[in-house]
Amino acid sequence: MVIQETKRIFITNINPPFLTILIQSKTLASQSLPLTSPPFSTAPNPLTMASMMQPQIILLKEGTDTSQGKPQLVSNINACMAVADVVRTTLGPRGMDKLIHDDKGNTTISNDGATIMKLLDVVHPAAKILVDIAKSQDSEVGDGTTTVVLLAGEFLREAKPFIEDGVHPQNLIRSYRNASHMAIEKIKELAVSIEGKSLDEKRSLLAKCAATTLSSKLIGGEKDFFAKMVVDAVIAIGSEDRLNMIGIKKVPGGTMRDSFLVNGVAFKKTFSYAGFEQQPKKFLNPKILLLNIELELKSEKENAEIRLSDPLQYQSIVDAEWNIIYDKLDKCVKSGAKIVLSRLAIGDLATQYFADRDIFCAGRVAEDDLHRVAAATGATVQTSVNNVIDEVLGSCEVFEEKQVGNERFNIFNGCPSGQTATIVLRGGADQFIEEAERSLHDAIMIVRRAMKNSTVVAGGGAIDMEISRYLWQHARNIAGKSQLFINSFAKALEVIPRQLCDNAGFDATDVLNKLRQKHALPSGEGALYGVDINTGGISDSFANFVWEPALVKINAINAATEAACLILSVDETVKNPKSESAQGEAAGGMGRGRGGGRGRGMRRR
Repeated sequence: MVIQETKRIFITNINPPFLTILIQSKTLASQSLPLTSPPFSTAPNPLTMASMMQPQIILLKEGTDTSQGKPQLVSNINACMAVADVVRTTLGPRGMDKLIHDDKGNTTISNDGATIMKLLDVVHPAAKILVDIAKSQDSEVGDGTTTVVLLAGEFLREAKPFIEDGVHPQNLIRSYRNASHMAIEKIKELAVSIEGKSLDEKRSLLAKCAATTLSSKLIGGEKDFFAKMVVDAVIAIGSEDRLNMIGIKKVPGGTMRDSFLVNGVAFKKTFSYAGFEQQPKKFLNPKILLLNIELELKSEKENAEIRLSDPLQYQSIVDAEWNIIYDKLDKCVKSGAKIVLSRLAIGDLATQYFADRDIFCAGRVAEDDLHRVAAATGATVQTSVNNVIDEVLGSCEVFEEKQVGNERFNIFNGCPSGQTATIVLRGGADQFIEEAERSLHDAIMIVRRAMKNSTVVAGGGAIDMEISRYLWQHARNIAGKSQLFINSFAKALEVIPRQLCDNAGFDATDVLNKLRQKHALPSGEGALYGVDINTGGISDSFANFVWEPALVKINAINAATEAACLILSVDETVKNPKSESAQGEAAGGMGRGRGGGRGRGMRRR
């Protein structure tokens, strides 16, 4: 009897490498089953089998989390919109403040977009891009940090329905970049130059820019007082690019109106020894010596071993140490300087020595204060007291020590080079003074930018509405999907005036309709109309001196568009939790190694 063995192959799971093949054997007699008609083909296609049996290529470590495709992109957009919603309410003169406190108990009250974004400690990888653009706007321009985050969030909000409908992100990115380029060209066209004005006119125009920035801050109630102070400080440093030439000193107590500007340098009195009170506290036209050496009696530090055959020789060694310090002090006095400042300590011996000779001294002066004194007085910091000539000494018209609140300040006025200024801030609470400092920093940056790039545009949402109208009009001439994408970009720009209204408690729909009607006038006379925060209607922002440098808007639209395009171009996020846990364990191990283990040489208990 002829026996034939047939194999039946059932593929139960075709997901390599978990390919399970069930082989069933059955012995069939030739009499019961004809050989000509088997139930399954005994010769399967070898190409098909080879493709199914190929092993999987593993690129990533086990445990790697990958998410990709449309859901991943929508998730990133949602995260960025959530971050934008956090700072949304801080925009404009009626914006609210955020109170942020950390695990160390530090409390910060601020409505500055960049400060809030830094303190939020965002962990989502896509949302961190918004933190970066806020920091970039802060360092490049100084103001508009909330605007840039809000615009980026709104661009993504408008893009989200298109992504969900299956539009390819690259189409959106291309249209957004074109729209951004057209918007920036329009801003340059609408910008008004303040170049060629007299100094008094320029001061007035710059003060208007500073007041616009300060109006949205905590110190907005005194914006005119501080705007003038900021403009004076920026003009005082002239073409000097270094921002640290404007010092801001904080003294708790008093009111904001007690703040004042020093056309020179002011810093808090440093630690002093006995004899300090005997020194004069006021000089007219003094010479100033700046040092980077210690004027202190120091014993030998190098563990030197000296063998003496005669005990009387010990006195000569002690005398030599005293002679070294006295020689340094004599050279300082002979230089003719009446004020001696050092970055390192000036000891009690030197303090008394200078007091006996009617010389003022201060040791341990902060490095940035010392550099500002050098820039203002024309002095050069010396690392030796040998050969101190007149060329390295500085001078000023008046030096005096004044009491400001509970602090005593050393103030240099009437400095010859005049490339420094110091603002002394007063106020009730520490958090309030900290926020006032951040506000002044923004205003200083804005005034510097307005001086260098002397073009301004109308604020209050006027420029945003005009660009939006321009893009809506331009989009009508475009055939295809790009028309929809540019329209969505134009609609996103309206978020600025809309949010200004919402934060002030006005009806945003009503105000925006009025603005659209005004900006649509064919004569173009409505191009400068924006939101009027005081009345809840619309007004000519330019006539009301609500100005901002054109660079603020250009930078904000550029950065927001780039951030939105960057997020739209990401279609996969790869996260390796194993490497993260390994880093955490390493950090924990280091902590245990430092404090948890028993140190070498410690006694057992």
